[in-house]
Amino acid sequence: MSSRLLLPRLGGRALSVIAGRRGTDALSGVHSAARRFIVDMSYSAHFMDFKGSSIPSSMRKLVVNKLSPNFREAVSMQTVAVPTPGDADLLVRNRFVGINASDINYSAGRYDPSVKPPFDAGFEGIGEVVGLGLSASSRYTVGDTVAYFGSGAFAEYTVVPAKESVPVPAVKPEFLTLLVSGATAYIALKRLGDLAKGETVLVTAAAGGTGQFAVQFAKQAGCHVIGTCSSDEKAGFLKSIGCDRPINYKTEDLAKTLRKEYPKGVDVVYESVGGSIFELAVNSLANKGRLIVIGFISGYQSASGIPPLKGGTLPVKLLQRSASVRGFFLPHFISDYREALGSMMQMFAKGKLVCEVDGGDLSQEGRFTGLESVFRAVDYMYDGKNLGKVVVDVAPPSVSSSVTPACKAATFSRRRRKSGTHQAMAAFNPECKEVRGKLMVFGTGGGHFQI
Repeated sequence: MSSRLLLPRLGGRALSVIAGRRGTDALSGVHSAARRFIVDMSYSAHFMDFKGSSIPSSMRKLVVNKLSPNFREAVSMQTVAVPTPGDADLLVRNRFVGINASDINYSAGRYDPSVKPPFDAGFEGIGEVVGLGLSASSRYTVGDTVAYFGSGAFAEYTVVPAKESVPVPAVKPEFLTLLVSGATAYIALKRLGDLAKGETVLVTAAAGGTGQFAVQFAKQAGCHVIGTCSSDEKAGFLKSIGCDRPINYKTEDLAKTLRKEYPKGVDVVYESVGGSIFELAVNSLANKGRLIVIGFISGYQSASGIPPLKGGTLPVKLLQRSASVRGFFLPHFISDYREALGSMMQMFAKGKLVCEVDGGDLSQEGRFTGLESVFRAVDYMYDGKNLGKVVVDVAPPSVSSSVTPACKAATFSRRRRKSGTHQAMAAFNPECKEVRGKLMVFGTGGGHFQI
C-alpha cells in the first residue's frame, strides 16, 4: 500500500504501535524526560493555549458532501467552530497537510461504503499542539510538534487522539513523507521484495511521493535501480538520489528500452500506476521475478477506480518464469511500522535519506498556501506535475508572524526540555507577552482562570 491506498482508519492502530506508552519510543532524536502529573487539576478537562488571538472561534475545513472521484465536485469548504479536544485528545493547529492520490478514492466512498456524506477529508497533517485533554497531558504539552494520519486532516485545526500522534522534532513537511509514502516503500521492499545485492529493481512513478523512497531503499540494498518518470527534470532528480537508469517515458519507449537494455528482465518491480504499465511490468519480469503492487493511480479517476487490464495470460506468464505478483496494503503490516518509522527517522536525521517535498512553488498559480489550495494541489498531482510528495502549507501567515522572537525562543526551549505541563507554563520567557498570561485552563464546571 502507498499513500494512494491509505485506509482512513489506519492511523489509530498503526501509530499506537510505534508511539509506545509515552509516544516517543520509536523516534530517534526525539528525547523525552520524565514528566510529572499536574498537581490538583482533576477538575480540569482541557488545556487551551490561546496565545492572544492564535485560536479563533471558528475555522475552515474541507468536507465531502457528495460521493465522487471528482474531488472538486465532491468536496466543499465549510466554516465551523474550532473543536475542543477530549480527555485523551490533542488539538493540533495544522501547518502542513499531505496530498495523496487516495484522496479521491476517499471522496468517492471506496474505502468504507457504510460511511455516507458529509464526512471530513484529508489523511495526513503536521503541526503544533495548541490544546489537549487532561489524560493526554501526561505525554504531551501545548507547543509540542506532532505528525499524524487519519481522517479530517484537511482543516485548519484537527482533533487527534494522543495515541495516534507521532512526536517530531520540528514542524517540517519532510516528516509527512515518512508516515505513509516512506513506510510503504520501506516495508514493502523489505517484506515482499526479498531484495538481494546485485538484483535489478524497476520503480514506476519513481519521482513521486512513495517512488522516491523505493529508489533509495533499493539502492541502499545494493541493487541496480531503474526509475520511470515523465520529464527530464524528474530524471535528473532520480539520478541525484541514486537511480542508475531513469527513463523518461515521454521521450523514450519504455517497453523497447527495457527489452534492449535488460534482456534478462528485472528482478523486482515496485508498481503504483496500473493498467498498461502493470502489463508492461509483468512482461519485463525475470525468472523468479517479484512484482509488488502498491497502487494503480491510472484508474482512480474512473467511475470504478480500477484501470482496464488484459490479464487473461497472466497465469501463463507467471508460470513460465516462476514469477509472482504481490499486493501490499499497509494495515496488514502494522507490526513492521514502528521499526520502519524509527529507521527512516534515523536516516533522515543523519542525512542519509532524501524526503523531497513539492509545495507547488513552480505551479502556474504559485505555492500551495491556505486550505483552499488543496483543490489545486490535487489537480496538480493528477496532472503528473509533482516531483516528490505534494504538500499544502495550511497555516495563515498571521499566526506564525504574530509571535515575537522571544516567544519563539521560549517555545523552542519548552519543546526541548519536554517537562511537565505546569513546568512548561513557567518556562515561558517573561518578554513573550503573546503567551504569558494567556494560557487558559477550562474546567468541567465552566469556570476558568488565567496563569
